[in-house]
Amino acid sequence: MTEKTATYENDNIFAKILRGEIPCHNVYETDKVLAFMDIMPRSDGHTLVIPKAPCRNILDINPDDLTAVIQTVKTIGKAAITVFAAQGLLIQQFNEAASGQEVFHLHFHILPRQEGVELRPPGIMAEQDILAEHATKLRNALG
Repeated sequence: MTEKTATYENDNIFAKILRGEIPCHNVYETDKVLAFMDIMPRSDGHTLVIPKAPCRNILDINPDDLTAVIQTVKTIGKAAITVFAAQGLLIQQFNEAASGQEVFHLHFHILPRQEGVELRPPGIMAEQDILAEHATKLRNALG
Protein backbone atom coordinates (compact mmCIF):
# COMPACT_ATOMS: atom_id res chain seq x y z
CA MET A 1 0.00 0.00 0.00
CA THR A 2 1.17 3.49 -0.65
CA GLU A 3 1.20 6.08 2.11
CA LYS A 4 -1.84 7.75 0.53
CA THR A 5 -4.00 4.60 0.54
CA ALA A 6 -3.17 3.89 4.18
CA THR A 7 -4.52 7.23 5.44
CA TYR A 8 -7.72 7.27 7.50
CA GLU A 9 -10.14 9.94 6.33
CA ASN A 10 -12.36 11.45 9.04
CA ASP A 11 -15.10 12.43 6.60
CA ASN A 12 -16.16 8.87 5.68
CA ILE A 13 -19.82 8.00 6.26
CA PHE A 14 -19.12 5.69 9.21
CA ALA A 15 -17.07 8.36 11.00
CA LYS A 16 -20.03 10.71 10.48
CA ILE A 17 -22.39 8.09 11.95
CA LEU A 18 -20.09 7.68 14.96
CA ARG A 19 -20.10 11.47 15.49
CA GLY A 20 -23.90 11.55 15.28
CA GLU A 21 -23.90 13.62 12.07
CA ILE A 22 -25.80 10.94 10.15
CA PRO A 23 -28.51 8.78 11.77
CA CYS A 24 -28.47 4.99 11.77
CA HIS A 25 -30.68 2.16 12.94
CA ASN A 26 -28.61 1.18 15.96
CA VAL A 27 -28.62 -2.48 16.94
CA TYR A 28 -25.85 -2.72 19.54
CA GLU A 29 -23.24 -0.41 21.05
CA THR A 30 -20.35 -0.56 23.51
CA ASP A 31 -17.48 1.80 24.24
CA LYS A 32 -15.51 0.13 21.39
CA VAL A 33 -18.10 -1.01 18.83
CA LEU A 34 -21.26 0.06 17.00
CA ALA A 35 -23.57 -2.30 15.10
CA PHE A 36 -26.32 -0.93 12.86
CA MET A 37 -28.51 -1.89 9.91
CA ASP A 38 -27.07 -1.58 6.41
CA ILE A 39 -29.26 0.92 4.52
CA MET A 40 -28.83 -1.11 1.32
CA PRO A 41 -29.38 -4.62 2.70
CA ARG A 42 -28.59 -7.59 0.53
CA SER A 43 -30.65 -9.81 2.89
CA ASP A 44 -33.13 -9.22 5.71
CA GLY A 45 -31.11 -8.43 8.83
CA HIS A 46 -27.99 -7.24 6.97
CA THR A 47 -26.05 -5.58 9.78
CA LEU A 48 -22.75 -3.69 9.86
CA VAL A 49 -20.30 -3.85 12.77
CA ILE A 50 -17.67 -1.13 13.07
CA PRO A 51 -15.05 -0.16 15.62
CA LYS A 52 -15.38 3.26 17.21
CA ALA A 53 -11.62 3.71 16.83
CA PRO A 54 -10.61 5.43 13.59
CA CYS A 55 -9.06 2.71 11.46
CA ARG A 56 -9.13 2.27 7.72
CA ASN A 57 -9.30 -1.54 7.63
CA ILE A 58 -8.19 -4.74 9.32
CA LEU A 59 -4.56 -3.96 8.51
CA ASP A 60 -4.34 -1.01 10.90
CA ILE A 61 -6.77 -1.74 13.76
CA ASN A 62 -5.53 -2.11 17.32
CA PRO A 63 -5.75 -5.80 18.38
CA ASP A 64 -7.99 -5.02 21.40
CA ASP A 65 -10.43 -3.13 19.19
CA LEU A 66 -10.42 -5.96 16.64
CA THR A 67 -11.23 -8.44 19.42
CA ALA A 68 -14.23 -6.33 20.44
CA VAL A 69 -15.40 -6.10 16.81
CA ILE A 70 -15.11 -9.86 16.21
CA GLN A 71 -16.91 -10.67 19.46
CA THR A 72 -19.71 -8.34 18.39
CA VAL A 73 -19.88 -9.96 14.94
CA LYS A 74 -20.40 -13.30 16.68
CA THR A 75 -23.02 -11.90 19.06
CA ILE A 76 -25.01 -10.20 16.30
CA GLY A 77 -24.62 -13.23 14.05
CA LYS A 78 -26.16 -15.56 16.64
CA ALA A 79 -29.08 -13.17 17.16
CA ALA A 80 -29.58 -12.77 13.41
CA ILE A 81 -29.82 -16.54 12.92
CA THR A 82 -32.64 -16.66 15.45
CA VAL A 83 -34.49 -13.50 14.43
CA PHE A 84 -34.39 -14.08 10.67
CA ALA A 85 -34.68 -17.90 10.77
CA ALA A 86 -31.35 -18.05 8.96
CA GLN A 87 -29.75 -21.31 7.98
CA GLY A 88 -26.35 -19.67 7.68
CA LEU A 89 -24.43 -16.42 7.86
CA LEU A 90 -22.34 -14.66 5.28
CA ILE A 91 -19.66 -12.53 6.95
CA GLN A 92 -17.90 -10.10 4.59
CA GLN A 93 -15.00 -7.75 5.20
CA PHE A 94 -12.98 -5.92 2.53
CA ASN A 95 -9.57 -4.22 2.70
CA GLU A 96 -8.77 -1.46 0.20
CA ALA A 97 -10.46 -0.65 -3.10
CA ALA A 98 -8.90 -3.56 -4.99
CA SER A 99 -10.81 -5.96 -2.70
CA GLY A 100 -14.12 -4.10 -2.99
CA GLN A 101 -13.90 -1.81 0.05
CA GLU A 102 -15.96 1.32 -0.60
CA VAL A 103 -16.11 2.93 2.85
CA PHE A 104 -12.62 3.27 4.27
CA HIS A 105 -13.48 2.61 7.91
CA LEU A 106 -13.16 -1.02 9.00
CA HIS A 107 -16.52 -2.77 8.88
CA PHE A 108 -17.93 -6.27 8.83
CA HIS A 109 -21.12 -7.22 7.02
CA ILE A 110 -23.37 -9.81 8.67
CA LEU A 111 -25.86 -11.27 6.21
CA PRO A 112 -28.35 -13.88 7.42
CA ARG A 113 -28.88 -16.48 4.68
CA GLN A 114 -31.59 -18.98 3.80
CA GLU A 115 -30.99 -21.89 1.47
CA GLY A 116 -32.09 -21.10 -2.08
CA VAL A 117 -32.73 -17.38 -1.45
CA GLU A 118 -30.53 -15.13 -3.57
CA LEU A 119 -28.91 -12.00 -2.18
CA ARG A 120 -30.53 -8.78 -3.33
CA PRO A 121 -28.54 -6.73 -5.83
CA PRO A 122 -26.21 -4.15 -4.27
CA GLY A 123 -27.09 -0.46 -4.09
CA ILE A 124 -30.84 -0.62 -3.45
CA MET A 125 -32.03 1.45 -0.49
CA ALA A 126 -34.41 -0.20 1.96
CA GLU A 127 -37.46 1.47 3.43
CA GLN A 128 -36.63 3.10 6.75
CA ASP A 129 -39.55 1.48 8.59
CA ILE A 130 -38.33 -1.98 7.58
CA LEU A 131 -34.80 -1.20 8.78
CA ALA A 132 -36.21 0.12 12.07
CA GLU A 133 -38.27 -3.05 12.50
CA HIS A 134 -35.26 -5.29 11.83
CA ALA A 135 -33.11 -3.28 14.27
CA THR A 136 -35.79 -3.59 16.96
CA LYS A 137 -36.03 -7.35 16.45
CA LEU A 138 -32.26 -7.74 16.76
CA ARG A 139 -32.07 -5.49 19.85
CA ASN A 140 -34.87 -7.49 21.48
CA ALA A 141 -33.08 -10.77 20.73
CA LEU A 142 -29.91 -9.39 22.31
CA GLY A 143 -31.81 -8.59 25.50
